[in-house]
Amino acid sequence: MAKNLVIVESPAKVKTIKKFLGSNYQVMASMGHVRDLPKSQMGIDVENDFEPKYITIRGKGELLSSLRKEVKKADRIYLATDPDREGEAISWHLIKALKIEKGETDKKVERITFNEITKTAVKNSLKNPRELDMSLVDAQQARRVLDRLVGYGISPLLWAKVKRGLSAGRVQSVALRIICDREDEIDAFIPEEYWTIDALLNVKGEKKPVTARFYGDTNGKIEIKNRAQADEIKEYCESAPFKVSDVKKGERVKKAPLPFTTSTMQQEASSRLNFSTQKTMRVAQQLYEGVDIKGEGTIGLISYLRTDSTRISEEAAEAAAAYISETFGENYLMEGTGKGKKGSSEKKIQDAHEAIRPTDVRRTPASVKASLSREQFKLYELIWKRFVSSRMAPAKYATVNVKIISGDRYLFTVSASKLEFEGFMSVYTDEGTEKQDNNVLAKELSEKSVLTLKEMEEKQHFTQPPAHYTEASLVRTLEELGIGRPSTYAPTITTILARRYVTKEQKNLYVTEIGRAVNSILRDAFPSIVDVNFTANFEALLDGVEEGKVQWKTIIENFYPDLHEAVEKAESEIEKISIADEETEEICENCGRHMVIKYGPHGKFLACPGFPECRNTRPYYEKIGVACPECGKDLVMKTTRKGRRYYGCIGYPECEFMTWNKPSKVKCPKCGSLMVEKGKRILCTNEECKNVITGNEASWAE
Repeated sequence: MAKNLVIVESPAKVKTIKKFLGSNYQVMASMGHVRDLPKSQMGIDVENDFEPKYITIRGKGELLSSLRKEVKKADRIYLATDPDREGEAISWHLIKALKIEKGETDKKVERITFNEITKTAVKNSLKNPRELDMSLVDAQQARRVLDRLVGYGISPLLWAKVKRGLSAGRVQSVALRIICDREDEIDAFIPEEYWTIDALLNVKGEKKPVTARFYGDTNGKIEIKNRAQADEIKEYCESAPFKVSDVKKGERVKKAPLPFTTSTMQQEASSRLNFSTQKTMRVAQQLYEGVDIKGEGTIGLISYLRTDSTRISEEAAEAAAAYISETFGENYLMEGTGKGKKGSSEKKIQDAHEAIRPTDVRRTPASVKASLSREQFKLYELIWKRFVSSRMAPAKYATVNVKIISGDRYLFTVSASKLEFEGFMSVYTDEGTEKQDNNVLAKELSEKSVLTLKEMEEKQHFTQPPAHYTEASLVRTLEELGIGRPSTYAPTITTILARRYVTKEQKNLYVTEIGRAVNSILRDAFPSIVDVNFTANFEALLDGVEEGKVQWKTIIENFYPDLHEAVEKAESEIEKISIADEETEEICENCGRHMVIKYGPHGKFLACPGFPECRNTRPYYEKIGVACPECGKDLVMKTTRKGRRYYGCIGYPECEFMTWNKPSKVKCPKCGSLMVEKGKRILCTNEECKNVITGNEASWAE
C-alpha cells in the first residue's frame, strides 16, 4: 500500500510522474480546480467583509470521494499543483475540500513545486517540501473576487442595454478598449505624401552600379513632401558631379535574444508558426506535462510555460554551454556565465520561475521528431532553438557608411553590411534580421572613387496608418502596459473573440459593431475599469499581496463602492442600444425574406428574421469566391465533425465535390482546371496536367 499520496492537476502529469516514483507513491489528478465561486450568483458576501462563498464544482464529487479514500490510506500528502498563484490556490482548495487542514488530520500535508517535470526536479521537490504560501493564495483570491465583482456587476447591464450573452471582465474590457482605440486611430488617419530619390551610380572599375539614397543637403536632413520639390532636386543632381565625401567603416554587434517568456513565445509562435495564443498554450502544456518518447517513456520536454522571467538555472546554463562548445566550438559561447538577463519591466517580473526552455538541451528537435505531433515538433523546435541561441555569442557585422555629395549641395548615403561571424544566428534568426545588403560594392568605395550618374529614380509614397492589432502584437502591448499576467493573455483574447467583440481576418483583429457598443458603454460609464493605468496598478497591488505587504480584502474594500455606484448610475442613465443582425443575400424559401446571420453554440448559422412566424434556419457557409468545377455553384469552407477544415460545393448532396486544400482563384494556365493552394505552391487538380506554380509566380498569378 502506498504511504505517500501526490496530487497533481492533470492526468498527463500523473502518467509522467508515476514513472519517476516507486511503489510507495500514489499519484492522482485533481483535474484542475475542485472548488470555485457559484455560476448562478455573485458568490461574494459584500456585507460580510467580501467573504467568498466557494462551492464544489459540479461533477467533481466523485473525484473528491476517490481522493478522500486515498488520503485515508496515505501517511503523507504532497500537493504538487502548478508553481504559480493559481496552482497555490488549487492546493488550498484541495486542503479545504479534502478536510486535511491542520487540526483536522494528523497526516503530514506539504506543498511541493517543480519548474520542469523531470526525474531530478520531482525527486528534489520531494526532498524540499514547504508549507502552503497563503500570500500566493490571497493574491489569486483578490484577482478572482475582483474579476467576479466586475463581471457579475457589469454583465447584466450589458444584457439589458445591448444584448443577452455579453460579458465584461476587468482585463478583457481593457484589451477591447486598446483594440478600439487603435481602430479609431486608423479611421482618423490622414495619409501624408512624401518622396524618395535614389541615384544609381557607376563606379569606375566596377561592373555593377551602386544605389545611393537621398539624405538632404549640407545643412542636414530634408524631407521631400511633393513632386515639385523632388523634381527640383533631381534636375540639379542630373547636371551636377557626384563624389565620395566620407567613408566610415566599423563593426556592429547583434546580441542573442533572451530565452522565451510566455508572452514572447506566444508572439513568435504567432508570427513564425501562425499559431493562435490559445493553440500555443495548449501545445506547450502538452510538452510540459509529458510526451511519450520512443525508448524513454513519458518525458516532460519543456520547463513551466507560464512565466515572465528570463532567468536560467545554473544547471541549465552549464548544460547549454557544454552542448554549444561541443557542437559549435568555444568561440560560439556567450561571454560570462550569468544566469539570465532581465527585461525593462524587471520590477513586474515574478522571478520564482525560469524562462521557458528544454528540460534537456541534448534532446534535440530532430531526436524527438518521430515521437511528436507536427504541432508539438514545431513549437518544441522553436523553444529549443531560442534557448540554445540565448546562450551563444553575438553575431558580428562589418559595416560601411558612405556619404556622397552631388555638386556642392545635396547629400546621398550608401550603407552596407556583411555578416562576418554568425554567432547565435547559426541556430536562430529573428524575422527582422537584415538580409545581405545589395550594396556589396560599398566596401570598395573610397574618397578616390570616380562616380558617374547612370540614372535618378524618384518615387512617391504615402505614410501608412498604424497596423491593426494581431494576437501577437496585442499580447506584446498588454505585457508592455503591465496588464494581466502570463496565464491571462490567451484566455483574454479567446474571450473577446468568442463574445464576438472582435473578429480575426488574416491574423488582424477587427472590432465588430457589438464590440464598439460594449466599449462605448464601458468607457462612458466605467472609465476606471477600462483605464490602462488602473488595470496595471491593480497588477502591482496583487504583487504586493503576494509579497505579504498588502491585505487582499483591503484592495476589494477600496474598489467596490465606486463600482457599485457606477453600476447604479449606468442602469438609470444609459439608453438601450439596438444592434441589427447582419443581412445576407440568401432568400428564405418559406417567406421570401433576406436571411440574417445568427450565432449559436457551434458558431454562425442563417435564420429567417421573421421569427417566430417563420422558423426557417440553414447552415452558414463562408464562400471563398471560387466556382465548383463540377456544377458551377459556389465552393464554401466547411468543417468535419472533428473540426478539420475542408472545401466543398454548396450544392451538396446533389454535388459531392470536395478538396482538403483551399481552391485558388487562379485557373491552370495550361489546361484551365481548378488549382489548389498547398503551402507556397498552387497545384493543378487535373491528374493528367499536374501543373505547379511556385513562389513568386504564385504571388503574381494571385
